[in-house]
This record gives sequence, structure tokens and C-alpha cells, in this order.
Amino acid sequence: MKYSDRLKKNKDFQMVYRYGTSKANKYLVMYVRENQTDENRIGISVSKKVGNSVVRHHLTRLIREGYRLLEELFRRGIDVVIVARVNAKDCTYHEIERAIYHLGTLHHIIGKNQDEDDIN
Repeated sequence: MKYSDRLKKNKDFQMVYRYGTSKANKYLVMYVRENQTDENRIGISVSKKVGNSVVRHHLTRLIREGYRLLEELFRRGIDVVIVARVNAKDCTYHEIERAIYHLGTLHHIIGKNQDEDDIN
């Protein structure tokens, strides 16, 4: 991921859950919080309720890849936690990507590419 790092510590996840805003759709829940830096940090959470470890890991990879391809559209300086819902376990890659894009627009964190702003 070009502009992003990962959220790894439980403390960081808890800060985003507690002080961030959340929006949801049929497949995913997205929590967003400003982080006062120039890079994004992303965390992905898939509960055991979703399925066994193979299903959870597959879904995690789909979410990570969907975010990676949309990453340049996201505003910088935010922490994002994406939580998979049970309905997501049967989703295709394109459905997950659309769900991430939809939640990004609901949070108003998807906009013009910032590199384009620097050029203009």
C-alpha cells in the first residue's frame, strides 16, 4: 500500500472505535478517525461469526486488496477500521470493492486524487 500503513495494536483499534465515526452497509462497517499525520492506517477485523479461519482470511485479503486499489482516492491523515459482516462471506471481490467505495463516500473521505491537486 502506497500511502497507508496498518493498524496492529488493540489500543489503536479501540481509539478508532471509541472516538471515530461509523457508517455501515450490507457487507461492511467502516470506522474513521483523523490521525494528525500524512498517511492513512487501515485495520481489518473479521469475527469468528463470519466463518472458519479460511473464510476469514480470504475475506481479509479481499478487503485489503479492495482498499489497496482505491487507496489513491482516499483522503490522507485518517485511521480506518473495516469490520466484515456475516453477509460478506459469500461476496465477490467486486462487491467488496463497491462496498468500500460506498462507505468511503458516506464518510466523505473519498475525493479527488491529492497528487492531481498538487499539479493544478
